[in-house]
Amino acid sequence: MQVSPSAIGQDLDLPPLYSLVALREVGDAHAHACAIAENRGAGTLVWVRRYDLVEFAVVLEPEEPLAEARRAIYAGSNALADALIAHAPPKCPVQVDWPDAILVDGVLVGGARLGWPDGVGNDEVPSWLVLSGMVRARAVRAAEPGSRPYRGALDELGFKEIDSGRIIESFARHLLHGFHDWQDGGYAEAARHWTERFAPPKGLHARLDDNGDLLQFREADQPPVERRELTTALATPSWLDPATRTPWL
Repeated sequence: MQVSPSAIGQDLDLPPLYSLVALREVGDAHAHACAIAENRGAGTLVWVRRYDLVEFAVVLEPEEPLAEARRAIYAGSNALADALIAHAPPKCPVQVDWPDAILVDGVLVGGARLGWPDGVGNDEVPSWLVLSGMVRARAVRAAEPGSRPYRGALDELGFKEIDSGRIIESFARHLLHGFHDWQDGGYAEAARHWTERFAPPKGLHARLDDNGDLLQFREADQPPVERRELTTALATPSWLDPATRTPWL
């Protein structure tokens, strides 16, 4: 795998609405963005200059109560999936798993994450949200892929000349496009886009409820057989190894 200089040595080429904050390798994009969100405001994009991880976080300023604003996780997951598709090998599928994970050809590579101020109730409008993303670009000091067939890194999945900076630039543009569509068509557009990339268990159909919960059905015209609550799921990102603060590998 080749890593171009922009991954560690140059700034990002972002649309004008963004303001870049670059951290060294030891930085934590999500934690840093949450710490500065109140002062820096919407559009702040925190980027950690790492060659093994694509790691970033964006500050948002929602206009909805937290119960509705949490649905931004789907816009973030859509944008991250679209960014990877733009850099993936031909015909390499990029999928999502509920509510926040990103899969490439069925292999977990990372995901999205959402943060907000402590103490904000569901009916209150948070002063900020932090939408973060992390994707494992390179498997460093990892076991052989055969021993972890459902977890991996982009370099193991056929991605060539991986450039974390370019992937983040793609994400930033896709996120703006996604929120533009949200403004025009409402949350339903983001929900539809996300559901198209989600594969429910065999024999079930799925859709996202208006509040962001995942509903699963045996038949589309029957009551759901399962409801999975977004509020609960976001508390612990499904793709994040708490010991390493990186995607499971």
